[in-house]
Amino acid sequence: MEYFTIRPWGASAVLLLCGGLAAVCQPLPQQFDAGGTASSSQNSPLPVEQVARKLEERNAQRAAALNQFSSTRIYHMQYRGFPSDREAEMVVNVTYQAPNSKQFQVVSQTGSKFVIDRVFKKLLEGEQEAANEENRKHTALSRENYDFTFAGYENAPEGPEYVLNLLPKTKNKFLYRGKIWVDAKDFAVVRIEGEPAKNPSFWIKKTEVRHRYIKVNDFWLPAENHTESSIRLGGQANLWIEYKDYKITKAAPLSGIRDPREGMK
Repeated sequence: MEYFTIRPWGASAVLLLCGGLAAVCQPLPQQFDAGGTASSSQNSPLPVEQVARKLEERNAQRAAALNQFSSTRIYHMQYRGFPSDREAEMVVNVTYQAPNSKQFQVVSQTGSKFVIDRVFKKLLEGEQEAANEENRKHTALSRENYDFTFAGYENAPEGPEYVLNLLPKTKNKFLYRGKIWVDAKDFAVVRIEGEPAKNPSFWIKKTEVRHRYIKVNDFWLPAENHTESSIRLGGQANLWIEYKDYKITKAAPLSGIRDPREGMK
């Protein structure tokens, strides 16, 4: 599921576009020790190992509870560079059915036919392929795929958040290197900033990815993805995906989830 498995779809899109074109892009509330453990025991943040474990556990619980939802996505891509500028937009309605079925209905498409056919539609095909159990396992935000280290603890307007460094254990272009922000109450990813663990293409010099998530009922779902890539031939490619109009149509109650501090008292 996309809301707990993160994949650099934007980097893949830029690879598709640039390959084709080239052939013819807050302060910490308390002090922490070197291991990321708070020096004060009063309402102190958890050690990074426990944050990572609770993130996995809560993601699994939310995945098991979310049975069906629908939403709308807006894909927008802008390329500036050799051999010519390209831009396109596509609006898609999405229906998800557990455990791994997604149906896409294209509502509208405008702009470059090359971008629509070779980027947007390939992204949808790749998402279907990546939904199988084996691919989800190898790209999941888990301790099996990543090492997590402590980077900070922030008081955001929506509530406190853990900031963790994300270090992939393998050089896989479908994993990230960067930082994640984790909601300290729900143990859900709020934000991601980073780059692919492995450069997806010779034509790409550097790719930066930024993802943002929102809470819909009891579930955290993608809100916006932005991928920006610099191309070796001097071009620049930007891909935005906006997620909106979520409707949770079938879900089990998330019951029996306790604050992990309760077990430490």
